[in-house]
Amino acid sequence: MENFASSDYSSALKSHGVSGITVAVVAALLPLLVSVILVGKRKVKQRGVPVQVSGATAPTGPPLAPSLSGEAGVAMCNARSAELIEVPWEGATTLAALFEQSCKKHSRQRFLGTRKLISREFVMASDGRKFEKLHLGEYEWETYGEAFDRACNFASGLIKLGHDGCFRQNIPVVTIYASLGEDALIHSLNETEVSTLICDSKQLKKLAAISSSLASKRRVIYFEDGETGADSNLSTNTSTWTVTTFAEVEELGKKSLVPPRLPVSDDVTVVMYTSGSTGLPKGVVITRGNLVATSAVVMTVIPKLGRNDVYLAYLPLAHVLELAAESIMLSAGCAIGYGSALTLTDTSNKIKKGTKGDASELKPTLMVAVPAILDRVWDGVSTKIVEKGGFAKKLFNVGYKRCLAAIEESWLGARGVEKLLWDAIVFKRIRSILGGNIRFILCGGAPLSGDRQRFINICLGAPIAQGYGLTETCAGTAFTEWDDTSVGRVGPPLCCYYIKLVSWEEGGYTTSDKPMPRGEVVVGGFSVTAGYFNNDTKTKEVYEVDERGMRWFYTGDIGQFHPDGCLEIIDRKKDIVKLQHGEYISLSKVEAALMTSNYIDNVMVYADPFHNYCVALVVPSHQVLAKWAKESGTTYGDFPELCDKVEAVKEVQQSLLKAAKAAKLDKFEIPAKIELMSDPWTPESRLVTAAFKLKREKLKAKFKDELQKLYA
Repeated sequence: MENFASSDYSSALKSHGVSGITVAVVAALLPLLVSVILVGKRKVKQRGVPVQVSGATAPTGPPLAPSLSGEAGVAMCNARSAELIEVPWEGATTLAALFEQSCKKHSRQRFLGTRKLISREFVMASDGRKFEKLHLGEYEWETYGEAFDRACNFASGLIKLGHDGCFRQNIPVVTIYASLGEDALIHSLNETEVSTLICDSKQLKKLAAISSSLASKRRVIYFEDGETGADSNLSTNTSTWTVTTFAEVEELGKKSLVPPRLPVSDDVTVVMYTSGSTGLPKGVVITRGNLVATSAVVMTVIPKLGRNDVYLAYLPLAHVLELAAESIMLSAGCAIGYGSALTLTDTSNKIKKGTKGDASELKPTLMVAVPAILDRVWDGVSTKIVEKGGFAKKLFNVGYKRCLAAIEESWLGARGVEKLLWDAIVFKRIRSILGGNIRFILCGGAPLSGDRQRFINICLGAPIAQGYGLTETCAGTAFTEWDDTSVGRVGPPLCCYYIKLVSWEEGGYTTSDKPMPRGEVVVGGFSVTAGYFNNDTKTKEVYEVDERGMRWFYTGDIGQFHPDGCLEIIDRKKDIVKLQHGEYISLSKVEAALMTSNYIDNVMVYADPFHNYCVALVVPSHQVLAKWAKESGTTYGDFPELCDKVEAVKEVQQSLLKAAKAAKLDKFEIPAKIELMSDPWTPESRLVTAAFKLKREKLKAKFKDELQKLYA
């Protein structure tokens, strides 16, 4: 998907009927016209307000024992509601009830859309590797009413097969990433004693390979994709399991419907195995009420959310952000069109040349993104603009600066007619990459840099609600509001949470710090999950319950409250290392600063406490580094050879130094040595999570020799 923004940018400057001279004159005169108007300083909106909560004691002692007095800290709630919101409307206390009520309310509205596979072919690359290319048709839709009937049929079919059902039959669902690896899959499936596994046909091979290590599974239900003999591999490995297609289960239930056994809000709905950065994955226990509360409050973050919206779903449902997002869209009566990261745009890796990607076909108004996806938007567009050069580049830069000034509330910025002009001439073509109708983006999973956020605001013309949450808080905790133009923050607490900062003296973060209180982020409220499945020890470490019965989760993240009540995440307790001379270095903070370099696709900073400096493993941008090599006359055979060249390492290191200085890092925080890694870090390689967060321990283990060499 990294190439999706490389469509011909020059066409954005043609066929508009406006000359460059006209644009230049308008750009020059409008600021002078605006300057005669007195623009007062906008009053700061209070988004979060202090609240007195009893809090939670530090997690020690008996599991989940109520505390008698609150731990000292500074707490905030959303300014719109001092009382926490639990449900979107009366009667919708569980996801099953919410689903049923929403389907009845919007029964004739389109709900779920998928694309028909017209054809697939394989293209041979120059190095001999084969790449699959897909020709996909238009979206085909089911209404809310039709989806409800199918859900009833499937639940009844499960009962007929001897299972107890799913959401409508009050049985928990376990979600597991297919990319976690065999050990993690075996651990997750055996720990939860799963008896029925639902997957697509491509995962049957993986299941067959580990079948002898699975203790409890008796049934497999798979989604057909048009291929024949999909279950043959599984059938030859075991004769004790029942293999059934999803359609067969639906048909079985349709013939004999079973009355639902609906859950209550405290019942477990999902055990979600996180792709965590260390060790085996942990199963987070999410209740029905957790998901409903998150859905209820995030609906209020998106302006005018409703049946006219179309949501592009391409993240895996095993990711809590996607599960929460689709629950929100369901609540509001939106249409959900399914795609994938590899078919997202017209130039995505799996899209056959000349056919439309998911975004072009769907034309969504809403989407959720992790920063790695938006970084690729930035990389692709900015690289293409640089390549065009000349007048096209100058025109883009002028328009970008004028619109940026307006977003940052300068009275000289482009507004009104001028902004419409820039949108039509410069940014309209860029916006067509994602369908042209995007009006709001929810971003989570990791921090999004200020530069990237501004770029998306201007080039896609949409506000970004940058959010903060964890699987343990059911995706939500805080989101920036649609009218908040600041960068680097994650907004006020959502209306189903309190957020409290608790001093961490060892790390030097205290609630008495000036000008803003700082400390570990502790979250309390209706969406705080029940703990870790079958892991009381870990649950005791990070969960607590206060004397009122409210659950609190100790995140391990360090935050600070701004005067308007918004939260900013500034550090991570686990990522702090003390160097030989006593300096503390925050690895994630340094990595975030270095990622602003154009040369960087990914980076891991490593600090050995027995030395007084840090080092880094860097995955360079193939496109940017290759372009530098061409311009500098550096010859090389393949990309690994380029990464080994001393001059390439020096070029990248200079870019890191520049990024570090811009972020005002201390000298000891700037990597003294780096090594360029030619292979990307992907979830499939198990070196990053599905949200592209570093799996630090796995990276350290895999590249142990390289790290030792850097310190040699």
